[in-house]
Amino acid sequence: MARYIFVTGGVVSSLGKGLSSASLAYLLKSQGYKVRIRKMDPYLNVDPGTMSPFQHGEVFVTNDGAETDLDLGHYERFTNISAKKSDNITTGRIYSDIIKKERKGKYLGKTVQVIPHVTDRIREFIKDDISNEDFVICEIGGTVGDIESLPFVEAIRQFSNEVGRNKSLFIHLTFVPFLKSSDEIKTKPTQHSVKELRSLGIQPDIIICRSQKSIPLDQRKKISLFCNVDIENVIETVDVRTIYEAPISFYNEKLDKQVLKYFKLKPKKKINLLPWKKITKTVLNTKKTINIAIIGKYVNLKDAYKSLDEALIHGGINNNVKVNLIRIESDKLKPSQVSNVLKNVSGVLIPGGFGKRGTEGKISAISYARKNKIPFLGICFGMQMAVIEFARNILKINDAGSSELDKKCYPVVGLLSEWNKNGSLIKGTNKDLGGTMRLGLYEAKLRHNSLIQKIYKSKSILERHRHRYEVNRNLKNKFENKGMIFSGMSPDDKLPEIIEIKNHPWFIGVQYHPEFKSRPLTPHPLFSSFIKAAKFYK
Repeated sequence: MARYIFVTGGVVSSLGKGLSSASLAYLLKSQGYKVRIRKMDPYLNVDPGTMSPFQHGEVFVTNDGAETDLDLGHYERFTNISAKKSDNITTGRIYSDIIKKERKGKYLGKTVQVIPHVTDRIREFIKDDISNEDFVICEIGGTVGDIESLPFVEAIRQFSNEVGRNKSLFIHLTFVPFLKSSDEIKTKPTQHSVKELRSLGIQPDIIICRSQKSIPLDQRKKISLFCNVDIENVIETVDVRTIYEAPISFYNEKLDKQVLKYFKLKPKKKINLLPWKKITKTVLNTKKTINIAIIGKYVNLKDAYKSLDEALIHGGINNNVKVNLIRIESDKLKPSQVSNVLKNVSGVLIPGGFGKRGTEGKISAISYARKNKIPFLGICFGMQMAVIEFARNILKINDAGSSELDKKCYPVVGLLSEWNKNGSLIKGTNKDLGGTMRLGLYEAKLRHNSLIQKIYKSKSILERHRHRYEVNRNLKNKFENKGMIFSGMSPDDKLPEIIEIKNHPWFIGVQYHPEFKSRPLTPHPLFSSFIKAAKFYK
């Protein structure tokens, strides 16, 4: 029997609903319960696949090929539960589904309205694809009071009435500011946020208060009184030094205990927080630091590479080093500046991306890393740039490029027009940008005795992809004769998945996104190996 927990946010956005939901899910899972987490986003895009990272942060990709909100990355990293397409929905998807049904006459001539049709579709999403889960945690994006989120708030109110209050719980996350000038904690924003939520028909059962400082008991009592919530259900979450402290912090605040108490349940087994304490200790106390340069187009927004940042930190944890990420804007990186900019780094990483802007800066950095034997990792677009750099400077194909960027170039990277997955042929198209990529989990065969095969300790791997263009396999022999080997290929040998350079201590490019499968408790082997190589560079 599933029990539903709805997490809303108030006062301001970006308070950490995703991290709070993920931490609670971990605590409940660790006590013997089966948990599922899902995200409802109020924006009108069908999915974040065509949204700029500057607008929305990274696009997280699931095993089954869904382009989703980055919070699903938090869910996976903290719980080690793989998310699915059915765990993320947007207003755009909801309206798209409803309009398709309306055009087919499925509503039998009825007037299609927000209530009941939109709210009904949201309620269907909440309980869809649920089998034997004990808890389903649903995070509602945005802030209570936003016009975009009103249908979601109304839908969860209706849903709670449908399943009963004994099977549904409302958690509201708010901001409790500290005013330095008056040296005071202010509870009024929380009071107003809860008042707004109650005006929409929802009384929160638990209030999580995000604050810079610990909230005094008197202020908690004030929140309890004005918001009609038991004092033990006013949970504080003070800014942590590292996000890996979050499960420990919520456990100390007894968030999981209060949730179980509400549902009249007891832990099935004793929770073990030692792994998180060990990670936290390593992150905070490790003295040795290495500099890793991330050269990309979206470095000004930290969330644009959220999973990548986390994966590098995981690699550092595994090697007992602190990873200092140096973010370099590729479109501002001139060839004449590269040696000076990269002189103090121990590793260079080129992440995924789309479009021509900043490509020459990336290629210059790759060339410097190759020539100076600096550990290099190219991910997706980064691998393609490494292939182009090698083609230009080693194979002497001066006009080598990608047809994505220049239709007149010699295309060492080209558009993928069709590919095979699970025995079925899927055709891509130039007409629409959304939904035309190779997405989700694909297999790659690894070459025997290659560096990548030694890293994975396996003959084949399954990794998540998100790209539209592929390296031209017809040039494979030319590349390999000059030292760049194609050490990973698709099972049918048609698609290059991994490249590496023989006479370089650590130079690897991968067409997939390994960062999506890295976890703090189980770091991805590719990032562990990359950081290890960087640790011993120079």
